[in-house]
Amino acid sequence: MLLRDERDALCGVGRRLAATGLVTGASGNVSVRSGDLVAVTPGGMMLDRMEPADCPVVDIAGRWVEGDKAPSSETPMHLALYEATSLEGRPAAAVVHTHSTYGAVVATTMSELPPIHYNTLLLGGVVKVAEYATYGTPELAENVRTAMAGGKRAALMANHGGVTIGRDLEEAYENARLLEWLCGVYVRAKTIGEPRVLTEEELAKVVERGLAPPDFPRV
Repeated sequence: MLLRDERDALCGVGRRLAATGLVTGASGNVSVRSGDLVAVTPGGMMLDRMEPADCPVVDIAGRWVEGDKAPSSETPMHLALYEATSLEGRPAAAVVHTHSTYGAVVATTMSELPPIHYNTLLLGGVVKVAEYATYGTPELAENVRTAMAGGKRAALMANHGGVTIGRDLEEAYENARLLEWLCGVYVRAKTIGEPRVLTEEELAKVVERGLAPPDFPRV
């Protein structure tokens, strides 16, 4: 079996995403890259019920390589991010797409998630909301790629959900958890007042202390 370890890791992350409520039912998808091959979760299957053999393998151009099940409909978005994004000079190695509650709320109402907490810098700064397009389409893939430009590690998709990348699958998963936490803080803060947004100067001081990723553009 090609990418046996990577496919096993996808199943583990799928169970964690379901357990933490970042996905429900068969929503969301995950992929991990190894060289020119990508293991991705299958379409239409609950992520907490997958076995390694359920996860198909495609090449970086999207051609089927191995597996009995069809890859997720969002595979074009994953492949677009592998092509376009880099972390510390290397291509991204994992993508996690969620339908988390607070992420969906922000993605339905905002054009970006403002930096209300300095941990926003761990995701590359202000999280953009990609323009709406039908799921699984080249248009959505391009909109997400645009929203992730400039060293971003996360984006929201209008009226849809969120997507994060990482140097490995664990990092992409943790970035998804952080994105949902930041969205949750913002939504909850709005119920008691207008959240205070950190200024560029305040963020720059945090960057100077080394919190931001090494490839983060200095503000």
